[in-house]
Amino acid sequence: MEKNNFFPVSNKIDPKIYAYEDSHIDFQGMLKIGFTTKSVEKRVLQQYPIKRPKKTWTIKLIENAVKNDGSIISDHQVRNFLYKKGFKKISGEWVKCKVSDVQSAILSIKNNKEYDLDRDKSFELRPEQKQAIDLTIKYFKNFQKDNKKKMPHFLWNAKMRFGKTFATYHLMKKLEWKKILILTFKPAVQNSWKEDLMTHIDFENYQFVSKDSLEINKIKKNMPLVCFGSFQDFLGKNKSGGIKIKNEWVHSTNWDCIVLDEYHYGAWRESAQDLFDSEDEDEKLFLLGKGTELFDEKIIPITTNHFLYLSGTPFRAILSGEFIEEQIFNWTYTDEQKAKNEWKEPNNPYLSLPKMILMTYQLPENLREIAIGGEFNEFDLNTFFSATGSDSVAKFKYEEQVQKWLDIIRGNSKDLIYDNLKLNTQKPPLPFDDYNLKEILLHTLWFLPSVAACYAMKNLLEKKQNLFFHDYKIIVAAGKKAGLGAEALIPVLNAMSNPLESKTITLTCGKLTTGISIKPWTGILMLRSTSSPETYFQSAFRVQTPWTFFDSETQEEKIIKNNCYVFDFAPNRALRLIADYSCRLNLEESNAEKKVAEFIKFLPVLCFDGSSMKQVDATGILDIATSGTTATLLARRWESPLLVHVDDATLTNLINNPEAMKALMNIEGFRSLNKDIEAIINKTKEINDMKTKANEKDLSKKQKIILSENEKEQKNLRKQVQEKLIKFATRIPVFMYLSEYREKALKDVINELEPGLFNKVTGIRKSDFQLLVSLGVFNSSRMNDAIYKFKRYEDSSLSYLGYSTHFSEDIGLFDTVIKNTDLNPSLTSI
Repeated sequence: MEKNNFFPVSNKIDPKIYAYEDSHIDFQGMLKIGFTTKSVEKRVLQQYPIKRPKKTWTIKLIENAVKNDGSIISDHQVRNFLYKKGFKKISGEWVKCKVSDVQSAILSIKNNKEYDLDRDKSFELRPEQKQAIDLTIKYFKNFQKDNKKKMPHFLWNAKMRFGKTFATYHLMKKLEWKKILILTFKPAVQNSWKEDLMTHIDFENYQFVSKDSLEINKIKKNMPLVCFGSFQDFLGKNKSGGIKIKNEWVHSTNWDCIVLDEYHYGAWRESAQDLFDSEDEDEKLFLLGKGTELFDEKIIPITTNHFLYLSGTPFRAILSGEFIEEQIFNWTYTDEQKAKNEWKEPNNPYLSLPKMILMTYQLPENLREIAIGGEFNEFDLNTFFSATGSDSVAKFKYEEQVQKWLDIIRGNSKDLIYDNLKLNTQKPPLPFDDYNLKEILLHTLWFLPSVAACYAMKNLLEKKQNLFFHDYKIIVAAGKKAGLGAEALIPVLNAMSNPLESKTITLTCGKLTTGISIKPWTGILMLRSTSSPETYFQSAFRVQTPWTFFDSETQEEKIIKNNCYVFDFAPNRALRLIADYSCRLNLEESNAEKKVAEFIKFLPVLCFDGSSMKQVDATGILDIATSGTTATLLARRWESPLLVHVDDATLTNLINNPEAMKALMNIEGFRSLNKDIEAIINKTKEINDMKTKANEKDLSKKQKIILSENEKEQKNLRKQVQEKLIKFATRIPVFMYLSEYREKALKDVINELEPGLFNKVTGIRKSDFQLLVSLGVFNSSRMNDAIYKFKRYEDSSLSYLGYSTHFSEDIGLFDTVIKNTDLNPSLTSI
């Protein structure tokens, strides 16, 4: 492992605003205001290239130029502030003012008081942002030609740091929209939406209205308007069940577009259920009817012409079929880092996007043993960091072990040399021990299991034995005290003060892990267990926020943060999530190893296994992600509803084909299938008819209840059919286990090599299987993935037993074969 590749030496910078006076008669009563990251004295001398008989200038002020959010104040901003206050501009950088006036200006800008955001940003759209805008416009225009009465929905499946706000505003500008409404469940994202609109030269005269900005009565009707608000506020009800008075104007406005920000499918659904809990039960059933798209234009009580959805991890929304391929623009972390590496021209627009590095550590056995168990019989972070109590009396259940963990990440523990002091054990780079990491990790986010755990950690860090951490300001961004939405940001930014000099640790169990951007965060410690790649990577990407500034001295964009880090202490869990996440990014590629290899090429994974820290390759990750777990987990993949299709088109194909129905009847549990499918199709027709009528006039209360009941019954029937088809799918691993032809595609084995064995195991003849395949009953890409993982597990079992007979063979999937040379490039030279 080349250490310098992952932990570069930190470049220390010290940006300053300075002011000096000159006793020369031409400069009486004036101050020259400038900016530098070097010595002020040397910088001023550079401005006097011709030596004078005597020194006429005197430096009167030197102030750090860093705001608490990490952004750098420029001399241009300070002078503009003074001009707006009425101070006279003389020439160049000279202003007729006093030192106290400059100090007041800097303080006001730092605190955002009496300070209007300057339009000093002039960066351009990146190629992928232009592509997203063009695809969206094309879809919107084509959709409206073909669907006069419906509204188009489009999804930007774009990783965090894509620049969704900037791209959305350019979409608005290009389509000449005058009014867009941005809805979110995470009000903390307001700052980024406001900043892009109010500071970029492309959006001159655009207005931004929100809960705490422009007042409604001051909105100018002839100027483009962006309205930002929380879903809870704008769609919530008052105590009497009506629209809040202050929001009536939002509901009466016909918006050009509603933008649903941070649209992580599950979170919106669950939060919406909480939101509507106070409503009439019948109305709630209608709004949240099973099978109903919650954000359908008939459901949101606000009118619009377009819907735009933004998310970095909309996996469930895509897999559920909520969006089809032509409704989605994709941009992943891999795409971004590849573009960064491949950019050949000057002014690389991706250069400021930090590279992520994942570092995982296997803790010593004496620490892990207290929290081993659960379904996978492995180390559980939620148990390890479990706590009770609140505020100053909160305490970890295993405080002694957590203290040892703190000693380990400090590099100050006898437990560091694991497993009985192995002679070949090497001390790994640790977050608060390695010299370079300590310099980089001035500000970190610690993601814990609960509010109690956050307070317990604060209390433990402040104890006498943890003197090292007393240099860090500890902020608990958890619980009611932390505030809601953007309020939770304030204590974090205030604690940072000058982020280039200060040190902070932010403790959270959920707040500030979605949608917000805090530039100085350079590392996140994952101290909670989660099986969701959405939750994991939404949180991890918080630390990838670019941190740059424009150096007016050199007229260059300077990068403060080149790398950022994710630290994890449950290696198996972390690697499973890496495999899961990278495989979900590209559904078109069937080779899981290629997907993982491409992803970790740009997000290196380093693992400390108790003896040394090494970089893990794609094969290693997949080994842990598949064979590194239990057989139970593997079996669950064959119980996934994604393996089979139960959409209306497939069910209609089945019921209209007597031979196909007869084939299914041969399988135990399928006797009632014919009636089930008929019932589903009939219910679907009834539901569609009612929805068509609902377009013409509102449904009565009774009709809403009937519609909800029909949709519920339809879903239950569909689920029954799905479960029966899955029962058949679960027999496929048994057949593969008994078959000798693992290098052939499963379809070929069934059709040509072992049809008799397949019939005995599944009860389906070769001809019947061919018919079901032709009718689209099986999801080929998902079957390929499940078979691949089964065979990886089988490989690892054979290797464990000392056999390696399959090493040189190809791997047959459902309808394709992965060549062994693709899996093992070294074999091409044999």
